[in-house]
Amino acid sequence: MSLKVKVEDLLSSRGRVKVIKTILKYGETNITKIVRESGLNHRTVKNHLEFLVKIGLVNERSYGRVKLYSINYKSPQALVLKDILLTFEG
Repeated sequence: MSLKVKVEDLLSSRGRVKVIKTILKYGETNITKIVRESGLNHRTVKNHLEFLVKIGLVNERSYGRVKLYSINYKSPQALVLKDILLTFEG
């Protein structure tokens, strides 16, 4: 599912940006690694991931009880966001 979202809503949360950057760094990762890398608590990361999956920027795959998250490169918005974050992070 892909919903329209304003860029200020997407980037208004530092935590959400940390989650996106962590997924970009590892390519595909689970919630535990995102929690460790971002310094956010599990519930906060889960909420951000649910939002990002809902708007179509992140893919979610399940392997039994484990869920893996990756950037949805079929989304033009995800590609632009990746370029923006990589430009500012150097």
